[in-house]
Amino acid sequence: MKFENILADIGGFGRFQIFIFIILCFPRVTLPWHFLLHNFISAVPTHHCAISDPDNVDIFGNLTAHQKLVVSIPMELSGTFSTCKMFSEPQFQLLSNSSMEAGNAAATVECQYGWVYDTSIFSSTVATEWDMVCNKKGLNQASATFFFIGVMIGAIVFGGLSDKFGRKPMLLASFILSIVFGLAATFSVSYVMFAIMRSLTGFGLTGISIISICLTIEWVDIEHRTFIGVFGSMVWSTGNMMLALIAYLIRDWRWLLLAVTSPLVICCIVWWWIPESARWLLANGKGHEAHTYLSKCAKMNNRKDASSKITPEILSRIVTVEGKNKNYTYLDLVRTPKMRKLAICTGIIWYMFGVAHTYYGISLNITGFGLNMYLTQFIYGAIEVPAKLLVYYMLNRIGRRQSQAWSLLLTGVCLGINLFLPSSMVLVRSVIAILGKGLSEASFTIVYLYTAELYPTVVRQNGIGYSSFVARLGVSAAPLIMLLEDIWKLLPQTIFCSVAILAGFTAFFLPETQNLRLPETIEDVEQTRKRTIAISAEERTDISLKPLNCDLKENVS
Repeated sequence: MKFENILADIGGFGRFQIFIFIILCFPRVTLPWHFLLHNFISAVPTHHCAISDPDNVDIFGNLTAHQKLVVSIPMELSGTFSTCKMFSEPQFQLLSNSSMEAGNAAATVECQYGWVYDTSIFSSTVATEWDMVCNKKGLNQASATFFFIGVMIGAIVFGGLSDKFGRKPMLLASFILSIVFGLAATFSVSYVMFAIMRSLTGFGLTGISIISICLTIEWVDIEHRTFIGVFGSMVWSTGNMMLALIAYLIRDWRWLLLAVTSPLVICCIVWWWIPESARWLLANGKGHEAHTYLSKCAKMNNRKDASSKITPEILSRIVTVEGKNKNYTYLDLVRTPKMRKLAICTGIIWYMFGVAHTYYGISLNITGFGLNMYLTQFIYGAIEVPAKLLVYYMLNRIGRRQSQAWSLLLTGVCLGINLFLPSSMVLVRSVIAILGKGLSEASFTIVYLYTAELYPTVVRQNGIGYSSFVARLGVSAAPLIMLLEDIWKLLPQTIFCSVAILAGFTAFFLPETQNLRLPETIEDVEQTRKRTIAISAEERTDISLKPLNCDLKENVS
C-alpha cells in the first residue's frame, strides 16, 4: 500500500489541499518582489556633477541654473551633460560659443562636489544614497550579485535542513530570517551593511521558494500535481505584476524595501495553520504525527469514515523506512547509480537553464520595450501567463520529459535564429526574442515540478536545493559570458544557444513522471516504479480501502 492509496481515501485534492495552496500563496507572491527588486531600488537616475562650491558661492553671479551647467559641465556626443566629468574652472566663454569643440578644449576633472540626481522618477535609490555612480557604479550592480550569493548558499542549507528537520519548521525559519534581514537592510547606514543584509535576505528567501513548492506537491494526488505545479508558478507572475504597481506608488528605496518585506509578518501568523508534510513524516518513521495531519485532512475533506480506518500502525507499513532517524545528506544524491544519473542530469539542466534564462534577463532588460520601466515590468509578468497556460496543456498532453526538453531546445532555436537575422530587422528580432523568453519561462515552470517529482521524499529538498544551487552558478556565469563579446560580438549568444540546446537533449535522459506516484525512498528510484493509471474517485476508493480492510481484519484477529 502506498501514500496515494491513503490520499484516495481522505481526498487528494479537496478543501484541505486548496487551503494549503492558498496559504502558501502569501509567502510565494513576495518572492518576485525581492528577487526583482534590484531593478527599482538600485536604479540610476539621470545625474550630473554638482557645481556648487561652498567656499565660493558668488562665482556664477546672476547666471541661470542652465547657464551654470553650460559653463561647468562638458557635453556628451548625445547632447546631454556629462555624468562624471566637470570643468576644472568655469568656462564662461561657452555662453557665447557653446560648440562641443570649444568645450573639449577645456581641462576636465572628476566630480568634485558630489552629484545632482533627477528625482522625477525616483525620490531616492541605493545609487543616489551612497553616490554609487561613475567609478562606484560596479558596487551598485554588485548588490544584486551579493543577493544571489545568499540565494545560492540558502538553497544548499535549507535543502538539507528541511529533509532533516521537516518542511514546516524550516519554513518558519525562512520567514523569520527574511523579515529580520529585510528590515535590517531597510535601515542600513552604509553600503557594506546594505550588501550584507541583502545577501542574508536572499539566504532566507530561498527557503520559502524551495520548501513551499515541495510542501504543496507532497500533499496532492497524482492527477492534480500538474495543476498545483503550474498554477502555483502563476503566483510568481502575479507578484511580478504587483511589483510594478508597488514600485510605481513607492519611489523611495527604503520605504519600498519595507513595503515588500512587511507582508512576511502575516506569513508568520498563517504558518500555524500550515501542516507538515505527511509524506516526509511517514518516510522518516513518524507515523503518529502523520496520522494527526491525515486525520485533519480527512475531516476537512468530509472523509471522516476513511480517517477512522487509518491507524498509525497501518501508516507505518505504507513506506518501508530505509533507516529510522537516518540523516540524509547531499552525498545520498550520488551514492547509487540511478540517483547519481538523476543528480547529473538535473544539475546540467538547471545550470544550463540558469545561463540561458539569465540571457533573456540581460537582453530584455527592464527598458527593453522603450516604455517606462513600470509598464515594462508589468508586461514581463503578463507575458508569463499565456506561456504557463500552454505549459499546463503540454504537461498533460505530452508529459514532463518531452515538455522540458522541447521548451529548452526551442529556446536555443530562438537564440540561434537571432544569430543570423540582421540587426536592421528590429521587429522580427524582438518577436523572436520575446518568444524565446516565453519558452524559457515555460522551462522555468516545468523544471520545479519535474525535479520535485523525480527525487524521493527522503531527499527531495536536498535534490531541489542542489539543483537551485547549480542554477545560481549558471546565473553568476551569464554576466561573465557576456564579456566575451569583446572577442567576438556573437560569441555570448552562440554560447547561450548551445547550452540551451545541450540542456534540452539532456532532459531526454530523465525518466517520465507523468501519472506516476511520487517516490518516497531511494529504493523507489533505484527500482522501476509501476505506472499509476488515473481512475475515477469511486474506483480509487474501492481499491484503496481493500488493503485497509485487510489490515483491520489482521489487527482484530
